[in-house]
Amino acid sequence: MNFRSLLIFSICIALSSCSSNEHDGIDSSDVSNNASANGKIKGNVPEIKFEEEVFDFGKITQGEVVSHDFKFRNIGNQHLIISGASGSCGCTVPKWPKEPILPGKEGKLNVVFSSEGKKGIMEKTVTIVTNCEPSTRIIRIKAEVIVMESVKEPGL
Repeated sequence: MNFRSLLIFSICIALSSCSSNEHDGIDSSDVSNNASANGKIKGNVPEIKFEEEVFDFGKITQGEVVSHDFKFRNIGNQHLIISGASGSCGCTVPKWPKEPILPGKEGKLNVVFSSEGKKGIMEKTVTIVTNCEPSTRIIRIKAEVIVMESVKEPGL
């Protein structure tokens, strides 16, 4: 199969997979954001409320990988859906629930921070995209990365 045929085949597969009706248990009414184009809310909406929006790991050793669960609750009246989350750099990786969070229920968003190659005071953000109004929220992590000095033996 030549390159052109492979490319056409790949595009066809990609387009056909986009038309799938499977949505991991998410109803289309859960996804709509109830704010109109002018930003006025027309009805009930989900609302995400974090127990804390900033977490400080304190002092950690360079190369250490640490994680923290940011707990939240849907204090709104509709299903809360987190459609995505991204760290401010590759060293900060979020994991979030893929299923809708019902009104009044809790969830957690795990953030893993790798201090490999880092030193000093670190402040990183995670941007969360939801079906709330506003649709994005930012949480933060902090750490002081300490570089351990290597001990040199005499005569080396």
